[in-house]
Amino acid sequence: MRPLSPAPSRDPLAIGPKIRATRLGQGLTIAQVAEASGLTKGFLSRVERDETSPSVATLRAICEVLSLPIGALFERPVYEMVSLDDAPLVNMGATHIVDRLLSSRWEHRVQILRSTMPPGAPGGSDLYTVNCDIEIVHVISGALTVRLGSDRHHLVAGDTMSMPGREPHTWDNESDDTTEVIWVLVPAPWSGSTGTTTRL
Repeated sequence: MRPLSPAPSRDPLAIGPKIRATRLGQGLTIAQVAEASGLTKGFLSRVERDETSPSVATLRAICEVLSLPIGALFERPVYEMVSLDDAPLVNMGATHIVDRLLSSRWEHRVQILRSTMPPGAPGGSDLYTVNCDIEIVHVISGALTVRLGSDRHHLVAGDTMSMPGREPHTWDNESDDTTEVIWVLVPAPWSGSTGTTTRL
């Protein structure tokens, strides 16, 4: 199959929202940016709403105030879609569990896993820790018992629990049904090849 050259996009680039988000992220008001750039507040407001097309010189002046590379205004959003069927299988250390990586394996800020746990499946008799700040588990279907230290928490479909990843814990599917859960780990503790769970 011959590769096809990408067709030019007819969608306009949303420059204004990027400028506004950068300004707000730095805690600056329109008045402050206007004074520093020599532009009027009204003009800047229209730029942020994409109601006018500023010149390159004007964009350069705004970007200098915001310490924003002018090229960043024209970059398309970077995204990656992972379907469940194509999500790679990963090994988190538990037996009889199917774990799939739903987030991009290159994403270091957050990691999302989906686990399928047959009836009676254990997370392991020993408590473990995960090298992340926050671990969140959401039960899609079935039920899950989370052991956090000496406490036991029973979750059913629709329940969500947050906990420190480095706090010793484990889980069990004590129900008679298959349980499906989503795990969210912040930041991503591993690259998607082998887990970095530590058994205690």
